Amino acid sequence: MRFGLIAAATLALAACGSREDAADTPPVGKAEAAPSPLPSPSTLPAAPAAAQRWTLQASDEGTALVLLPAKGSATIRLFCPARQNRLLVNIPGFRPIGSEERLSFGSGGEVVALVADTRGDAQRGGVSGTGAVPDQLAVLVGGRLSASYGAQTSGPHPAPPQDLARGFVAACREGSGAAVAGVPPASVAGGCLMQDGERLRVTRYRAIGTEPFWGAKIEGRCVTYSHPENQDGTRIWTRHSDGTDGDRWSGALGGRLFELRIRPAPGCSDGMSDTVYPLAVDLIVGGERRSGCAAPL
Repeated sequence: MRFGLIAAATLALAACGSREDAADTPPVGKAEAAPSPLPSPSTLPAAPAAAQRWTLQASDEGTALVLLPAKGSATIRLFCPARQNRLLVNIPGFRPIGSEERLSFGSGGEVVALVADTRGDAQRGGVSGTGAVPDQLAVLVGGRLSASYGAQTSGPHPAPPQDLARGFVAACREGSGAAVAGVPPASVAGGCLMQDGERLRVTRYRAIGTEPFWGAKIEGRCVTYSHPENQDGTRIWTRHSDGTDGDRWSGALGGRLFELRIRPAPGCSDGMSDTVYPLAVDLIVGGERRSGCAAPL
């Protein structure tokens, strides 16, 4: 009996010692630690795939790839600011840790480490990590995504649809001035010509309107909209559809509906010159309806 009590006490002391040793072990220095595969247990369990959907959002500020649940705010946001070689990954569900400056993000065995703001992200909520657009971005968004911050993990989440992932990578590469494998240089046409995993067969158009003046260049599902205050134009990621009444491009600009429709109209005039166009354009932008003409490029 006494031997049993002594053995039990010895085991209990050994267990306590193990916990104390683990707690006293100093963490590996951040400067020396390399990104490691993301742990499989998740503090933020992924919702059923059917209850989530990926969306690609583009504006003059940049391009975002966002996973939205059926209800509530975003689960994970990936954002590339326009004309910057920078990637931001935001996890609204993460809690800021004052001593943790690294957020790891990736897919499968491919992981990158981003610099996290220890104060959290006041604008988007949660925690965000930032860094240069990684060379392997296409691989990172090509599968089930996970993120890790301290002991907190999010995912794995469903892989983004191929056309959205490709469009996001192309937009990020355009902003960084780098080329995208399989995409023509100096263009994001590769991503613009993909929709629902299939290549779009859409004619390239140039559209113009007056009162007020505006213009649009159409490449696949991408529309670059310009006006006198923004002559360089803003690329808008839209969804293309066609019908008996013509082709339609639907998206958002500044959080408001952007819709452009092209229909046959031989003899269309821009009202400012003698040029005659074969197509008419109906445009909804900024809550206003506008009209114009268009011709193939």
